[in-house]
Amino acid sequence: MAEDSDGRQPGGVQSIGRAFAILEEVARNREGIGLADLSKRVGLHNSTTFHIVKTMVSLGYLRQLKDSKRYRIGRPLFALAAGALDETEMVSLATPVLEDLSRVSGESSHFAVRMGDAVVVIARTTGPSAFQLTDRVGVVRPAHATALGKVMLAALAPDQLDRFLERADLKPLTPKTVTDPQILRREIDEVRRSGIAFDDGEFDPEVRCAAVPVRDFTGQAVGAIGISGPIWRLSIQTLQGRIKDVKRAADELSLQFGAPADDAG
Repeated sequence: MAEDSDGRQPGGVQSIGRAFAILEEVARNREGIGLADLSKRVGLHNSTTFHIVKTMVSLGYLRQLKDSKRYRIGRPLFALAAGALDETEMVSLATPVLEDLSRVSGESSHFAVRMGDAVVVIARTTGPSAFQLTDRVGVVRPAHATALGKVMLAALAPDQLDRFLERADLKPLTPKTVTDPQILRREIDEVRRSGIAFDDGEFDPEVRCAAVPVRDFTGQAVGAIGISGPIWRLSIQTLQGRIKDVKRAADELSLQFGAPADDAG
């Protein structure tokens, strides 16, 4: 087969571009998409789209639903995405988002992921205000007494939360720490409903926090992003007024993690 002047086979790059355009369009349609509609949206003839899709189905990157004949994303793509989104990449993507959040909120910002029955802060930034919290990256915090942790508890399936409440040692870290499993369950239910978790001096009596979930390409919460500040500066009313900034940061990071726009927003 002839090659062009820079050594590439004619149409090779074009075919790859078409394949990725098809993948992206299928990914945007979570209920699946038919061949004719797919061809129209990517601007290709049905026969061209069919041959590319047939190859991608044979490789597993697309799959066809038996009943509707619509195409959906295949499992190998999820494995590729999961492999790319490791902790190092999470930190790289989260840090500039946290920097922006700290700048607009004036408070320390954190991104944490679940680690067993606790959470670990893997990225943090400080705000411009004079007094800032000094938690280091890598610090482990109990899930039941922190806003970041409550977000991750709210992401658990009901049976997983049941098992957590049965085995967890809900230690009282301050007079405000929730130690009753049923009270904590009700609070987690509210976090699921609202998408927001608070820590009103429950881990540190001098600190208030708020956090919301960050989602990945599956739409599931893989982490939590939040802000923290001293209680004398960050009243509950002030904290609630800054939730929109925290949610905006979470939406931005979720999109970078591959979450569909409707899940991120």
